[in-house]
Amino acid sequence: MNKAIDILGGMDAETFLRDYWQKAPLLIRQAIPDVGQPVDFAWLSELASRDDVESRLIEYRQDRWKVEHGPLSARRLAKLPDSDWTILVQSVNHHLPHIADILWRFDFLPYARLDDLMISYAPPGGTVGPHFDSYDVFLLQVGGRKRWQISGQEDVSLVDGAPLKILQRFDADQTWELGHGDMLYLPPKYAHYGVALEPGMTYSIGFRAPTRQEMVTQFLVYLQDRLCCDGMYADPNLAPIAEPGRIGADMVEQVSAMLQAIQWDRDTVTDFLGHYLTEPKAHVFYDAPEEELDEDEFAQTLAENGLRLDLKSQILFTESGVYANGERLEIAESDRPHWQALANRRRLAAGVYPDTLTEALYDGYLHGFWHVH
Repeated sequence: MNKAIDILGGMDAETFLRDYWQKAPLLIRQAIPDVGQPVDFAWLSELASRDDVESRLIEYRQDRWKVEHGPLSARRLAKLPDSDWTILVQSVNHHLPHIADILWRFDFLPYARLDDLMISYAPPGGTVGPHFDSYDVFLLQVGGRKRWQISGQEDVSLVDGAPLKILQRFDADQTWELGHGDMLYLPPKYAHYGVALEPGMTYSIGFRAPTRQEMVTQFLVYLQDRLCCDGMYADPNLAPIAEPGRIGADMVEQVSAMLQAIQWDRDTVTDFLGHYLTEPKAHVFYDAPEEELDEDEFAQTLAENGLRLDLKSQILFTESGVYANGERLEIAESDRPHWQALANRRRLAAGVYPDTLTEALYDGYLHGFWHVH
């Protein structure tokens, strides 16, 4: 926890979490200057044209906001003017390994909270307007320059009828120009307004922050799939009634007793979170190996080259379980340290592993959840 972290400008994790996380903004000059091959507009355009990728095009012209959701055709993007628009592409880390490597560098925070790396590209004047996010975000500038204004204002009233959540009023507290490699951290609901001064990109590292309503709804879905309540409604002692349209007190009492059978404890909640936090989004699919290895070939390749998670895969673990892509894995207890290492490092080193682990890994390999190098 006391180790200096390069992407925090040499600050250690304990200091960052104590003084800034969900408390105050932080500007970090030259946080990540080496981002590998930048994802240019041509590559973003190709991703935005796919139906398995979430994308948006935002324009602001003549005091009006316009939003188009992908897939976005190459013909449409070719007609864009020289200024005043932004294209945003979600989860680029699912498609480019070196972008995924940037996301997983934020390993001083729980992977259970880490969401995705979105890339936005904008020419001069491109903006998504003054707004706030409901989650923590790191904004990394890649190429070009961008002016960021931020505000700790309490007024979060939005423009009526706008297709985006644009703040009615924005009173900047601080203004910075970010160049390549500079990064800005913002806590949830901290108002900010970015405008591109030169063509460039913002890599947005976002964190999951489900609403209470979403968590409750998903927990009830989880319970629904696992409930098994025997018996059925019965009223053998029903008495004659004068008002057939009334829902009787006896029925209310009997149903109330039925519902009291729905119970949960800490273990139930822990298991729910393992499933929920690793569940892929609806548009995510995995590709099985094109040339499938048999189990012996797989074990040999694992021994020689090791294994890495697919870019779209997530493994999390608890004291009692290991979860991958929305499912609880059946594992041998002796294999638990290897699964935890895979979850933490997203790869396994080359080596000879127990048969129980190799068999389980082979099954995931066939589904495209991870790959031997």
